[in-house]
Amino acid sequence: MRYALQWLRSLLFTLCAYVMMGVLGVIFFPWALVSRRGALTACHTWCRWIRWSARWMVGLRTEVRGTPPADEVLVAAKHQSFLDIILIFGAMPSGKFIMKSILMYAPVIGQYALRIGCVPVNRGQRGKAIKKMAADVAKGRQHPGQLIIYPQGTRIAPGIKAPYKVGTGVLYEQLGQDCVPVAANVGLFWPKRGIYRKPGTAVVEFLPRIEAGLSKRAFMTRLEDDIETASNRLMREAGFDPDGLD
Repeated sequence: MRYALQWLRSLLFTLCAYVMMGVLGVIFFPWALVSRRGALTACHTWCRWIRWSARWMVGLRTEVRGTPPADEVLVAAKHQSFLDIILIFGAMPSGKFIMKSILMYAPVIGQYALRIGCVPVNRGQRGKAIKKMAADVAKGRQHPGQLIIYPQGTRIAPGIKAPYKVGTGVLYEQLGQDCVPVAANVGLFWPKRGIYRKPGTAVVEFLPRIEAGLSKRAFMTRLEDDIETASNRLMREAGFDPDGLD
């Protein structure tokens, strides 16, 4: 009975989230059309609404730890669900994502993603995608901000191991910027798929930055170790053993 009630609350929350996305998308559209600041404000407003509504609608509290960057850096994050996108983007002044090209055609999301400076890539052709990604990022540097990439390339459920892809290392070398790793445990509460949202405290944590100038191999080794170690710690804090599925 308790599970069924929470599922219904989660369904209502999900429906409200999409409705509010459409409402804010329409309200802010004129400003977003002429100014990137308008698009960023719209997206930040929706992120704040999600965090506020999740708390009272489904009992899901959210916490952002560490120091979110405000300068031009590469942000490399653990990706467990749509919630980490919301928390990471909402914590920074001018975030933009490396995103799947198919999302360009999604209503509201696609239009606003392009306005805030997101870089679409085709994951189906790995080598070409990395080269195009680097070129597109270089072209887009007139939009200052924090470039967010998910090193594992897709959402990874808690307890599942997946390799870190070389594209993050390529960008790190090409941009010559510091990298801020981000850990998360959000997939324990807002899963990769499905409606159910579990009560609790979902956390993303901005970790100490990795300074520019490391070799690609050294960078990727440190990045994976920093993110995985911190993410496992956050999941254990929430009562989940990330090694239990080995």
